[in-house]
Amino acid sequence: MTAIKHALQRDIFTPNDERLLGIVNVCKAGKKKKNCFLCATVTTERPVQVKVVKVKKSDKGDFYKRQQTWELRDLTEVDAKDASKENPEFDLHFEKVYRWLASSTAEKNSFISCIWKLNQRYLRKKVEFVNVSSQLLEELPKAEESVPSGESQSVAGGDEDALDDYQELSTREEQDIESMMEMCEYAISNAEAFAEQLSKELQVLDGANIQSIMASEKQVNILMQLLDEALSEVDTIEGKLSSYEEMLQSVKEQMDQISQSNRLIQISSTNNGKLLDEIQFLVNYMDLSKGHIRALQDGDLTSPKGIEACINASEALLQCMNVALRPGHEKLMAVTQQQLLFAELRDTFARRLTNHLNNVFVHQGHDQSSTLSQHTAELTLPKHSPLHRDLLRYAKLMEWLKNTHREKYEGLSRTYVDYMSRLYEREIKDFFEVAKIKMAGTTKEAKGKFATLPRKESALKQETESLHGSSGKLTGSTSSLNKLTVQGSNSRRSQSSSLLDMGNMSASDLDVADRTKFDKIFEQVLSELEPLCLAEQDFISKFFKLQQHPTVAPPLAQPETEESDGGTLSRVPPQAEHRHSLSSEKDMVRLMMNKIFQSIETELNSLIALGDKIDSFNSLYMLVKMSHHVWTAENVDPASYLSTTLGNVLVTVKRNFDKCISGQIRQMEEVKISKKSKVGILPFVTGFEEFAELAETIFRNAERRGDLDKAYVKLIRAVFMNVEKVANESQKTPRDVVMMENFHHIFSTLSRLKISCLDAERREAKHKYTDHLQSYVINSLGQPLEKLNHFFEGVEARVAQGVREEEVSYQLAFNKQELRKVIKEYPGKEVKKGLDNLYKKVDKHLCEEESLLQVVWHSMQDEFIRQYKHFEDLIGRCYPGSGITMEFTIQDMLEYFSSIAQSH
Repeated sequence: MTAIKHALQRDIFTPNDERLLGIVNVCKAGKKKKNCFLCATVTTERPVQVKVVKVKKSDKGDFYKRQQTWELRDLTEVDAKDASKENPEFDLHFEKVYRWLASSTAEKNSFISCIWKLNQRYLRKKVEFVNVSSQLLEELPKAEESVPSGESQSVAGGDEDALDDYQELSTREEQDIESMMEMCEYAISNAEAFAEQLSKELQVLDGANIQSIMASEKQVNILMQLLDEALSEVDTIEGKLSSYEEMLQSVKEQMDQISQSNRLIQISSTNNGKLLDEIQFLVNYMDLSKGHIRALQDGDLTSPKGIEACINASEALLQCMNVALRPGHEKLMAVTQQQLLFAELRDTFARRLTNHLNNVFVHQGHDQSSTLSQHTAELTLPKHSPLHRDLLRYAKLMEWLKNTHREKYEGLSRTYVDYMSRLYEREIKDFFEVAKIKMAGTTKEAKGKFATLPRKESALKQETESLHGSSGKLTGSTSSLNKLTVQGSNSRRSQSSSLLDMGNMSASDLDVADRTKFDKIFEQVLSELEPLCLAEQDFISKFFKLQQHPTVAPPLAQPETEESDGGTLSRVPPQAEHRHSLSSEKDMVRLMMNKIFQSIETELNSLIALGDKIDSFNSLYMLVKMSHHVWTAENVDPASYLSTTLGNVLVTVKRNFDKCISGQIRQMEEVKISKKSKVGILPFVTGFEEFAELAETIFRNAERRGDLDKAYVKLIRAVFMNVEKVANESQKTPRDVVMMENFHHIFSTLSRLKISCLDAERREAKHKYTDHLQSYVINSLGQPLEKLNHFFEGVEARVAQGVREEEVSYQLAFNKQELRKVIKEYPGKEVKKGLDNLYKKVDKHLCEEESLLQVVWHSMQDEFIRQYKHFEDLIGRCYPGSGITMEFTIQDMLEYFSSIAQSH
């Protein structure tokens, strides 16, 4: 470092009239290590300026260069980071904070010490030093007038080159020197003589000092005598103190004996107090009143007062058993006897409580079964609120049993679940049987009205039972139900809607009525199941106290497996049901609910299968209703049994909905058109219209609107594709007519229903309708004036080949005589006759359902006028001055078209 310091002084600071006093090798903290040097310098000229200079090596590394300079007066704070431990990091606060990491702690301390000394000497505004050891900040000699060479040596850190630093004289020194120089006239002119005179005066003063010291010898002898007398007095006092100490020694021994006795008395008193506290603690916390003991042994568990007494007694017993005994209490005979008494009372009361609750489950179940027959004929489920209300009185006792006798608590839980699962299974099975009878009855009654054949309810129930199976499929006499598919509905409406004699109710209206009734039945089923499941789940949580602790073992953990007819219904894996512990009480509640309501999912899937077989469009109603109830259940508790079960069933409903859409598309692909009759509006086009009208009614403000939009897109693309397919295969009706009429119907339907997701398809349908209308009109108009059309097509071909328009008349096949000959073949009477035949032909092509005849006829009129004007323009350009004109005028054409339209 000394070599570097000399090199820096020589190369950088000496040329700038500066002296280097302190240096430290540093790099920026927290960054890639790039070493540089921080230097503390002062200028050699006055006034002195103190600077901190950052110096680093050049990129080539062969010399040093000054990179950045700060004035010391701009330094506000020096932070050494830690005053007690060695730490090479420090901060310098100028206009911003510069964080440095020194190569060693010694260099950092030396540099900070140099900065402090320069600050003390040259600056009025003192810099604040933070986290700096006090040893580094030791004051220089009190007065700034101290020896210049010594201070320079301190500041420079022992540098011998800085010992000749100039020291400024103080004011008093200047005055003394001036007065001495005034007394000597040659003080300035002859400095050697002045110095010699001062030396002589100094010798005179030294001699005077020695004489003064020798004259004071007598006073020194007197002082020494006084000191000897004082020492003798001190010896006297020490002797008296020794005698006093011997006298007090006996008193001290007596006081020690008294203190020992007091300490023993105090220890005895403390021990007695602690013993009393222990006895009071045991009496207060280990004593159970006779009333509580009597309640635990013989308390009435049927009356409200008896239950309350048992609750208080059980809580007191639990508190006594759970008291935290202090070390040594368990060795006391009384404590051991009391604990045995508590254990006996606990076992006795747990046995009484378990037997009683088992009897309550059985008796309450019998009372509930007696009222079950009242609900069999109605689509309602029995309410279990009285049972829950009666059992909730024992909730606190169940909590006590849970904390004291885990095995009995789990046994009661299994007993409750086993019994309730049988009860709910009977209720739910009867409830769904009624729902299926009513659901199938909607269609059966309608078909009975058509056929005027009465059906008995028993036969209907028998057919419904044949529809219900473990796999959810329908068997038996379902041919009448299968007629409610989309294709059957379309054919029925198209063939027999005018033949129905049901007052003002058509087949379409009857289907709507059937579906509305089905929707109400399905909604009632879900509305009955939802409060039933929520009430039971709430009761289980409250009665079995499954909301207080984060983890418990499940009461249903037992080595058995049970399966229903429809297979395992719960989404919980079978092995998880037999585990002895679950991660949370929500899992335990869900496990109990799965066991109690194990038949709900199977029955719901069976009911959904029946509704889908009755009418595939019922899947729309079921999707909306099931989605709404799933959304409602998830808002209440996303992890509840109800939301999980309904979510599983919703997957089945969505699958049926997708199957319905796929069936619609498959029916479109299987449509066969008669070769002998005109096509008209295709059945799947009207079928899509019916589906869209029904779906818009059902899905209004529904949560699953996105599913319907996706189905719309699939259906409309299939409709477009199959319309083009039928149009290409049509032999009786022209392709353009099939496309024009069906796409016009599709465009009208989409415009009326205003389905936002089908806006692009609506515009496409309009575009296809317009294009095929124009194509049909152009192709049809070529027939009434066939020769005239061919002639002018030849004229346009010659012009296109490069023949000048005025030279076309010189062509042999297109001269004026040929043109007059062709025009004479089409007098007005002949044109009207051709248009009349064209009208009849168009009338045969178009169907009456879409009423496009007048639209097509008006388009033909516009196209005919356009062709007429085009022919006249060609005559004027290619046969100028010939005077050749058509045999009929535009006014004649308008009359022809008008009279033909009115005559038909």
